[in-house]
Amino acid sequence: MVWDGDDLHVAAPQLHFLAGKPLERLKDGASVAFLTQLTLTTDSFNSILRRTPERFVFSYDLWEEKFSVTKLGPGQRTVAHLTAAAAEAWCLDNVAISASSLPPDRPFWLRFELRAADPKDEAAVIGEPGINLTRLIEMFSRRPRDQQPQWTAEAGPLRLDDLKRILGRAARIS
Repeated sequence: MVWDGDDLHVAAPQLHFLAGKPLERLKDGASVAFLTQLTLTTDSFNSILRRTPERFVFSYDLWEEKFSVTKLGPGQRTVAHLTAAAAEAWCLDNVAISASSLPPDRPFWLRFELRAADPKDEAAVIGEPGINLTRLIEMFSRRPRDQQPQWTAEAGPLRLDDLKRILGRAARIS
């Protein structure tokens, strides 16, 4: 985890999700949407304090052999000309959940979920004006379909007092 004093950010340098079917689809010229969800609880995942779903759309430039990533929703941003590792890192750097009002000495747990959107759901994920949060949370509530890659990581109990406070998101704590 990375804590910048306001938000907790995902730090998963060993996670490589641009592989398998999603990578094949990208190299065939299709865009691929990835959905993320970060959940914060104070009781070992029994009741949710906060949940932050995000969505990212990846594309691949066949000539340059580089990736582009767009974070959809408020504050939409796009980066381009990235290697696979840099595209994955940029995506994860842009997944965060607020740590405001969380007492520094209170234990908390985090669950990070990442899922390649099913091609059948991509119109709802990518479409304008976009998917609402309820629909995105609903997608994470159901089991992934066959061939739908997903990754989940849980951490806790953690305490803000035990995390080194970082100014800015450039530095990482693992």
